[in-house]
Amino acid sequence: MMRLERLSTIAAAMVLMAVAAPLSADPVDDQLVVNGELELATDAPAPEHLQDRMSTIYSGWRFRDTETRDMQRDDFDNAMFLTVDAGIDLWNTPDGATNQSCADCHNDIEESMRGIRAAMPRVTEDGELWSIENFVNDCRENRMEAEPWGWNSNQMKQMTAAIALQSRGMPVAVEIDGEAAEFWERGREMYYTRFGQLEMSCANCHEDNQGNYIRSDHLSQGQINGFPLYRLKDQGPVSIHQRFRGCVRDTRGETFAAGSQEFRELELYVASRGLGLPIESPAVRH
Repeated sequence: MMRLERLSTIAAAMVLMAVAAPLSADPVDDQLVVNGELELATDAPAPEHLQDRMSTIYSGWRFRDTETRDMQRDDFDNAMFLTVDAGIDLWNTPDGATNQSCADCHNDIEESMRGIRAAMPRVTEDGELWSIENFVNDCRENRMEAEPWGWNSNQMKQMTAAIALQSRGMPVAVEIDGEAAEFWERGREMYYTRFGQLEMSCANCHEDNQGNYIRSDHLSQGQINGFPLYRLKDQGPVSIHQRFRGCVRDTRGETFAAGSQEFRELELYVASRGLGLPIESPAVRH
Protein backbone atom coordinates (compact mmCIF):
# COMPACT_ATOMS: atom_id res chain seq x y z
CA MET A 1 0.00 0.00 0.00
CA MET A 2 2.82 2.40 0.88
CA ARG A 3 4.46 1.70 -2.48
CA LEU A 4 1.19 2.39 -4.34
CA GLU A 5 0.70 5.64 -2.43
CA ARG A 6 4.28 6.65 -3.26
CA LEU A 7 3.77 5.87 -6.95
CA SER A 8 0.54 7.87 -6.92
CA THR A 9 2.33 10.83 -5.39
CA ILE A 10 5.12 10.63 -7.96
CA ALA A 11 2.62 10.43 -10.82
CA ALA A 12 0.75 13.45 -9.50
CA ALA A 13 3.99 15.38 -9.20
CA MET A 14 4.91 14.52 -12.80
CA VAL A 15 1.56 15.84 -14.04
CA LEU A 16 2.01 19.05 -12.09
CA MET A 17 5.50 19.43 -13.52
CA ALA A 18 4.05 19.03 -17.02
CA VAL A 19 1.51 21.74 -16.28
CA ALA A 20 4.22 23.99 -14.90
CA ALA A 21 6.43 23.65 -17.99
CA PRO A 22 4.27 22.83 -21.03
CA LEU A 23 5.30 23.04 -24.65
CA SER A 24 3.72 26.05 -26.29
CA ALA A 25 1.83 26.07 -29.61
CA ASP A 26 -0.66 28.55 -30.99
CA PRO A 27 -4.04 27.49 -32.42
CA VAL A 28 -3.64 26.62 -36.09
CA ASP A 29 -4.38 29.27 -38.69
CA ASP A 30 -7.17 27.61 -40.64
CA GLN A 31 -10.69 28.26 -41.91
CA LEU A 32 -13.67 25.97 -41.32
CA VAL A 33 -15.94 25.65 -44.34
CA VAL A 34 -18.38 22.73 -44.14
CA ASN A 35 -19.34 20.93 -47.35
CA GLY A 36 -17.59 23.64 -49.32
CA GLU A 37 -20.38 26.13 -48.62
CA LEU A 38 -21.07 26.79 -44.91
CA GLU A 39 -18.34 28.99 -43.42
CA LEU A 40 -18.14 28.86 -39.63
CA ALA A 41 -16.10 31.43 -37.73
CA THR A 42 -13.59 29.77 -35.41
CA ASP A 43 -12.45 32.88 -33.56
CA ALA A 44 -14.09 36.01 -32.22
CA PRO A 45 -13.39 38.88 -29.82
CA ALA A 46 -13.74 37.68 -26.24
CA PRO A 47 -17.08 38.51 -24.62
CA GLU A 48 -17.03 41.44 -22.24
CA HIS A 49 -16.90 39.33 -19.10
CA LEU A 50 -13.68 37.65 -20.35
CA GLN A 51 -11.79 40.64 -21.69
CA ASP A 52 -9.65 40.98 -18.58
CA ARG A 53 -8.38 37.43 -19.19
CA MET A 54 -8.12 37.07 -22.98
CA SER A 55 -8.72 39.12 -26.10
CA THR A 56 -9.79 36.38 -28.51
CA ILE A 57 -11.82 33.19 -28.16
CA TYR A 58 -11.14 30.16 -30.36
CA SER A 59 -13.12 27.11 -31.34
CA GLY A 60 -11.66 23.81 -30.21
CA TRP A 61 -11.47 22.93 -33.91
CA ARG A 62 -8.43 25.24 -34.20
CA PHE A 63 -6.49 23.09 -31.70
CA ARG A 64 -6.93 19.77 -33.49
CA ASP A 65 -4.72 18.06 -36.09
CA THR A 66 -5.30 18.24 -39.82
CA GLU A 67 -7.06 14.87 -40.11
CA THR A 68 -9.53 15.71 -37.35
CA ARG A 69 -10.25 19.14 -38.78
CA ASP A 70 -10.87 17.61 -42.19
CA MET A 71 -13.43 15.18 -40.76
CA GLN A 72 -15.58 18.12 -39.70
CA ARG A 73 -15.29 19.87 -43.06
CA ASP A 74 -17.39 17.21 -44.80
CA ASP A 75 -20.65 15.86 -43.38
CA PHE A 76 -20.08 12.63 -45.30
CA ASP A 77 -16.80 12.06 -43.43
CA ASN A 78 -18.16 13.25 -40.08
CA ALA A 79 -18.88 10.13 -38.03
CA MET A 80 -21.26 12.08 -35.79
CA PHE A 81 -23.83 12.15 -38.58
CA LEU A 82 -24.69 8.51 -37.84
CA THR A 83 -25.87 9.80 -34.46
CA VAL A 84 -27.72 12.72 -36.08
CA ASP A 85 -29.53 10.43 -38.52
CA ALA A 86 -30.60 8.15 -35.69
CA GLY A 87 -31.90 11.20 -33.81
CA ILE A 88 -34.01 12.30 -36.76
CA ASP A 89 -35.51 8.80 -36.89
CA LEU A 90 -36.35 9.09 -33.18
CA TRP A 91 -37.93 12.50 -33.81
CA ASN A 92 -40.41 10.91 -36.19
CA THR A 93 -41.06 7.71 -34.20
CA PRO A 94 -44.18 7.51 -31.96
CA ASP A 95 -43.51 6.45 -28.36
CA GLY A 96 -45.15 6.26 -24.96
CA ALA A 97 -48.72 5.77 -23.85
CA THR A 98 -49.94 8.57 -26.13
CA ASN A 99 -48.30 6.95 -29.16
CA GLN A 100 -47.03 10.35 -30.29
CA SER A 101 -43.76 11.43 -31.86
CA CYS A 102 -41.86 14.69 -31.42
CA ALA A 103 -43.00 15.63 -34.92
CA ASP A 104 -46.66 15.34 -33.93
CA CYS A 105 -46.29 18.40 -31.68
CA HIS A 106 -43.28 20.23 -33.11
CA ASN A 107 -43.68 19.35 -36.81
CA ASP A 108 -40.52 19.65 -38.91
CA ILE A 109 -37.32 19.53 -36.85
CA GLU A 110 -35.50 22.00 -39.12
CA GLU A 111 -37.97 24.78 -38.44
CA SER A 112 -39.16 24.13 -34.89
CA MET A 113 -35.74 23.43 -33.37
CA ARG A 114 -33.81 26.17 -35.15
CA GLY A 115 -31.92 28.25 -32.57
CA ILE A 116 -32.77 26.00 -29.61
CA ARG A 117 -29.26 24.63 -29.06
CA ALA A 118 -27.72 28.10 -29.34
CA ALA A 119 -29.70 29.35 -26.32
CA MET A 120 -29.08 26.40 -24.00
CA PRO A 121 -29.05 26.09 -21.07
CA ARG A 122 -31.77 28.55 -20.12
CA VAL A 123 -34.09 29.41 -17.24
CA THR A 124 -37.61 27.99 -17.42
CA GLU A 125 -40.87 29.74 -16.51
CA ASP A 126 -40.58 28.06 -13.09
CA GLY A 127 -37.17 29.63 -12.48
CA GLU A 128 -35.13 26.46 -12.97
CA LEU A 129 -32.01 26.21 -15.12
CA TRP A 130 -32.52 23.48 -17.71
CA SER A 131 -30.22 22.01 -20.32
CA ILE A 132 -31.58 20.67 -23.59
CA GLU A 133 -31.72 17.16 -22.10
CA ASN A 134 -34.16 18.38 -19.43
CA PHE A 135 -36.51 19.71 -22.09
CA VAL A 136 -36.34 16.45 -24.05
CA ASN A 137 -37.26 14.37 -21.01
CA ASP A 138 -39.97 16.80 -19.96
CA CYS A 139 -41.68 16.22 -23.32
CA ARG A 140 -41.20 12.47 -23.07
CA GLU A 141 -42.65 12.18 -19.58
CA ASN A 142 -45.42 14.80 -19.63
CA ARG A 143 -46.56 14.81 -23.25
CA MET A 144 -45.69 11.39 -24.63
CA GLU A 145 -46.06 9.58 -21.30
CA ALA A 146 -42.88 7.71 -22.12
CA GLU A 147 -39.91 6.69 -20.01
CA PRO A 148 -37.23 9.39 -19.66
CA TRP A 149 -33.89 8.74 -21.30
CA GLY A 150 -30.63 8.62 -19.36
CA TRP A 151 -28.62 11.82 -19.69
CA ASN A 152 -25.79 10.09 -21.54
CA SER A 153 -27.85 7.35 -23.17
CA ASN A 154 -27.51 6.70 -26.88
CA GLN A 155 -31.08 7.90 -27.49
CA MET A 156 -30.47 11.19 -25.68
CA LYS A 157 -27.25 11.87 -27.58
CA GLN A 158 -29.00 11.03 -30.84
CA MET A 159 -31.89 13.37 -30.15
CA THR A 160 -29.78 16.26 -28.87
CA ALA A 161 -27.40 15.90 -31.83
CA ALA A 162 -30.31 16.10 -34.28
CA ILE A 163 -31.69 19.16 -32.48
CA ALA A 164 -28.26 20.82 -32.23
CA LEU A 165 -27.66 20.49 -35.97
CA GLN A 166 -30.57 22.84 -36.60
CA SER A 167 -28.62 25.66 -34.90
CA ARG A 168 -25.37 25.09 -36.78
CA GLY A 169 -23.95 28.43 -37.86
CA MET A 170 -26.07 30.43 -35.41
CA PRO A 171 -24.22 32.37 -32.69
CA VAL A 172 -24.14 31.16 -29.10
CA ALA A 173 -26.94 33.09 -27.43
CA VAL A 174 -27.16 32.04 -23.78
CA GLU A 175 -28.57 34.60 -21.36
CA ILE A 176 -26.42 35.35 -18.32
CA ASP A 177 -28.25 38.25 -16.71
CA GLY A 178 -31.67 38.58 -15.07
CA GLU A 179 -32.94 35.28 -13.70
CA ALA A 180 -29.91 33.50 -15.13
CA ALA A 181 -27.37 35.63 -13.24
CA GLU A 182 -27.28 33.60 -10.02
CA PHE A 183 -26.78 30.34 -11.94
CA TRP A 184 -24.07 31.94 -14.07
CA GLU A 185 -22.23 33.20 -10.99
CA ARG A 186 -22.23 29.76 -9.39
CA GLY A 187 -21.02 28.22 -12.66
CA ARG A 188 -18.24 30.79 -12.83
CA GLU A 189 -17.19 30.00 -9.26
CA MET A 190 -17.06 26.30 -10.10
CA TYR A 191 -14.93 26.99 -13.19
CA TYR A 192 -12.23 28.57 -11.03
CA THR A 193 -12.49 26.08 -8.14
CA ARG A 194 -9.68 23.56 -7.77
CA PHE A 195 -10.74 19.91 -7.59
CA GLY A 196 -9.19 16.56 -6.79
CA GLN A 197 -5.83 15.36 -5.63
CA LEU A 198 -4.17 17.42 -8.34
CA GLU A 199 -5.96 20.56 -7.13
CA MET A 200 -6.73 21.78 -10.63
CA SER A 201 -9.58 23.93 -11.90
CA CYS A 202 -11.07 24.19 -15.39
CA ALA A 203 -9.18 27.46 -15.76
CA ASN A 204 -5.80 25.86 -15.06
CA CYS A 205 -5.98 23.98 -18.35
CA HIS A 206 -8.33 25.95 -20.58
CA GLU A 207 -7.33 29.46 -19.58
CA ASP A 208 -3.84 29.39 -18.06
CA ASN A 209 -2.49 26.76 -20.49
CA GLN A 210 -4.61 27.18 -23.61
CA GLY A 211 -2.55 26.40 -26.69
CA ASN A 212 0.03 24.41 -24.74
CA TYR A 213 0.80 20.73 -25.13
CA ILE A 214 0.39 18.55 -22.06
CA ARG A 215 0.84 14.79 -22.42
CA SER A 216 0.58 15.14 -26.22
CA ASP A 217 -2.76 16.93 -25.95
CA HIS A 218 -3.06 20.40 -27.47
CA LEU A 219 -5.13 22.21 -24.87
CA SER A 220 -8.03 24.25 -26.24
CA GLN A 221 -10.05 26.92 -24.48
CA GLY A 222 -12.64 24.26 -23.64
CA GLN A 223 -15.38 25.80 -25.77
CA ILE A 224 -18.59 23.72 -25.91
CA ASN A 225 -20.22 25.18 -29.03
CA GLY A 226 -19.57 21.91 -30.90
CA PHE A 227 -21.36 19.56 -28.48
CA PRO A 228 -22.71 16.96 -28.65
CA LEU A 229 -19.75 15.85 -30.75
CA TYR A 230 -17.83 12.83 -31.97
CA ARG A 231 -14.74 12.20 -29.85
CA LEU A 232 -12.12 10.01 -31.48
CA LYS A 233 -10.74 8.88 -28.13
CA ASP A 234 -14.16 7.53 -27.16
CA GLN A 235 -14.97 6.29 -30.67
CA GLY A 236 -18.45 7.70 -30.28
CA PRO A 237 -20.68 10.64 -29.39
CA VAL A 238 -19.97 12.61 -26.22
CA SER A 239 -22.25 15.04 -24.38
CA ILE A 240 -21.23 18.20 -22.55
CA HIS A 241 -21.76 16.74 -19.09
CA GLN A 242 -19.98 13.53 -20.08
CA ARG A 243 -16.93 15.61 -20.89
CA PHE A 244 -17.28 17.58 -17.65
CA ARG A 245 -17.22 14.31 -15.71
CA GLY A 246 -14.09 13.23 -17.54
CA CYS A 247 -12.32 16.49 -16.77
CA VAL A 248 -13.13 16.28 -13.05
CA ARG A 249 -11.96 12.66 -12.98
CA ASP A 250 -8.69 13.77 -14.55
CA THR A 251 -8.06 15.88 -11.47
CA ARG A 252 -8.56 12.69 -9.40
CA GLY A 253 -11.57 14.30 -7.83
CA GLU A 254 -15.05 13.05 -6.99
CA THR A 255 -17.18 14.13 -9.90
CA PHE A 256 -20.79 15.32 -10.08
CA ALA A 257 -23.56 13.44 -11.84
CA ALA A 258 -24.48 14.22 -15.43
CA GLY A 259 -27.54 16.45 -15.28
CA SER A 260 -26.73 17.71 -11.79
CA GLN A 261 -27.45 21.29 -10.79
CA GLU A 262 -23.69 21.89 -10.51
CA PHE A 263 -22.99 20.78 -14.07
CA ARG A 264 -25.94 22.71 -15.51
CA GLU A 265 -24.60 25.87 -13.89
CA LEU A 266 -21.10 25.10 -15.15
CA GLU A 267 -22.56 24.48 -18.61
CA LEU A 268 -24.15 27.94 -18.60
CA TYR A 269 -20.91 29.64 -17.62
CA VAL A 270 -18.76 27.70 -20.10
CA ALA A 271 -21.29 28.35 -22.87
CA SER A 272 -21.06 32.08 -22.09
CA ARG A 273 -17.31 31.95 -22.68
CA GLY A 274 -18.18 31.15 -26.30
CA LEU A 275 -20.47 34.12 -26.94
CA GLY A 276 -19.48 35.28 -30.41
CA LEU A 277 -18.72 31.80 -31.79
CA PRO A 278 -21.25 29.86 -33.89
CA ILE A 279 -22.75 26.51 -33.01
CA GLU A 280 -20.64 23.83 -34.75
CA SER A 281 -22.45 20.68 -33.68
CA PRO A 282 -21.95 18.00 -34.75
CA ALA A 283 -18.24 18.70 -34.27
CA VAL A 284 -15.31 16.27 -34.25
CA ARG A 285 -12.58 16.33 -31.62
CA HIS A 286 -9.79 14.07 -30.34
